[in-house]
Amino acid sequence: MRSVFARRCLSALAFALILYVLLAAAPPMHAQGGEPQYFAIRGVRVVPVSGPPVENATVVMAHGVLTAIGKDVAIPPDAWIIEGKGLTVYPGLFDSFTDVGLPAAAPAPGATGEGGGGGRRAAPTGEVSRGPEDRPSTTPWRSAADEVSLSDKRIESWRNGGFTTVVSAPKGGMFPGQAAVLDLAGDRASDMVVKAPVAIPVSLQPGGGFGNFPGSLMGALAYVHQVWVDTYWSTEALAVYEKNPRGVARPRYDHTEAVLGEALEDHTLVLIPANNSVQLRRALQLVDLWKLDDGDHVDGAIYGGQMAYEVADEIGAKKPPVPVLVNLKWPEAEKDTDPDEKPSLRTLRFRDKAPSSPAALAKAGVKFAFYSGGITAPKDILKAAKKSIDAGLAPEAALRALTLTPAEIYHVADRLGSIETGKIANLVLADGDLFDEKTKIKMVFVDGKRFETHEPEKPKDPPKGNLTGKWKLSYTTPEGPEESTLDLDMATDGTLSGTTSSKRGTGSILSGYLSVDKFSFTINIPIEGNPTDVVFTGTFDGATLKGNIDVMGYSIEFTGAKAAPPSAATSDSAVHNPSSNDSIAAGGAL
Repeated sequence: MRSVFARRCLSALAFALILYVLLAAAPPMHAQGGEPQYFAIRGVRVVPVSGPPVENATVVMAHGVLTAIGKDVAIPPDAWIIEGKGLTVYPGLFDSFTDVGLPAAAPAPGATGEGGGGGRRAAPTGEVSRGPEDRPSTTPWRSAADEVSLSDKRIESWRNGGFTTVVSAPKGGMFPGQAAVLDLAGDRASDMVVKAPVAIPVSLQPGGGFGNFPGSLMGALAYVHQVWVDTYWSTEALAVYEKNPRGVARPRYDHTEAVLGEALEDHTLVLIPANNSVQLRRALQLVDLWKLDDGDHVDGAIYGGQMAYEVADEIGAKKPPVPVLVNLKWPEAEKDTDPDEKPSLRTLRFRDKAPSSPAALAKAGVKFAFYSGGITAPKDILKAAKKSIDAGLAPEAALRALTLTPAEIYHVADRLGSIETGKIANLVLADGDLFDEKTKIKMVFVDGKRFETHEPEKPKDPPKGNLTGKWKLSYTTPEGPEESTLDLDMATDGTLSGTTSSKRGTGSILSGYLSVDKFSFTINIPIEGNPTDVVFTGTFDGATLKGNIDVMGYSIEFTGAKAAPPSAATSDSAVHNPSSNDSIAAGGAL
């Protein structure tokens, strides 16, 4: 027995030694399943944005950083060489304000009733707020850098559309949380964070009805201003106390004021919503009122900006000018509106002139960047930017608004936004001009990692009918009857995009199509805290939908009918009424 046991031990030891020798002699494995750390893209046209284009150039990157760009550069012997003849290399595109990379329904800290860390408390969800001492809709300590998740399916779809970087921020409330610059790749969620925090978004959307504070725009403005006043006072009071605490009553601690005070001290950008001319002029006043401009630089920016064609000169006259993040979800008529309801002349002018706002800002010397707003398909972001070019914006300025300018606004231009030696290797390889609808994105690099792009499944046969519009879906789950709203856009080839919303959350269509009378589309929503694909398939008879919802191994039958059209007064309110909900007036911005 002992001899058999000994022989087995010796055999195991010998096998282990052989395995060790083989592993020790083997070359080290590269990242990404064997890909090298060095890449060289040869014979391409390079559009660096920070300088003129370079023809027949070579781009070399190592360990996620650009190391050489030019016509005659040395290629490392162990580099993976990509022949780029006929291709153009652009900097990775930058969505300057979104929630891509964040869970669709992130829990809001404070929602369970805990206070904001002392001082005034955050009003719990569902609880009536009686005054500013409750700190309603205020959670500035939430951080996109802490909530980022690789499970967001939009990361891949945005990346396939050429976007390598986003500024993401939590949603919900007047002070929803801190934004972060994220690169759209990584082995862990933390790998995505480039810089945090970079901005404190502010919303002027009231937190509830008139029975809940603040129940109006005036109340929201008063509350937000009071928060800033409290923050400045507590920051100064704490500084005085720290110098000489003896004999002085200690200042109370307030979580909101502590977080905002630290952000202001670090010159973190404050984002102010403003879309129509009244709101834009008000935003300029708020920059001064909230002490975001010290004469040398401004720590505030405007988001929305679609009516800047009326006030661009006023924004440019302020020294220094306040930067503007322009929402690319241009105003348009509501789907399925009552044909007898005629929009006002001002509304029609707004729809027509909004894409000319970027050109007006450029002419006035105002720094501006683009963001996706309510656009759910990345390809439509470039189409929307092309509308601004058609309305007078130089193509170079449009490209800059999607690359270098947002990097400058968020103070990360030293590492992102252009193709320069030493910057992060975020690149887009395309077979033509990015704003040409026929151009295809062939490859994307994020932090030097290579990604082949994948186009969504296309319909095999032309569509029979048009699914564009708002639909009310009805179905029965184990919990009982439920409904959801489907907001669809259909391209001429039958490709579908849009959103769904229900009590379970809101999801964007990741891919979908209508082929003849059969449709299919996929969304991703959190179910029991986990991102889950939900597939809708069925038939369209020209007026109604009928099919199945497949989720987590279950199949549920559903029917769909066109939703009742909204009134023209509702659809025009964001233009006519400057005191309307600012999150709507900012074109759906967060």
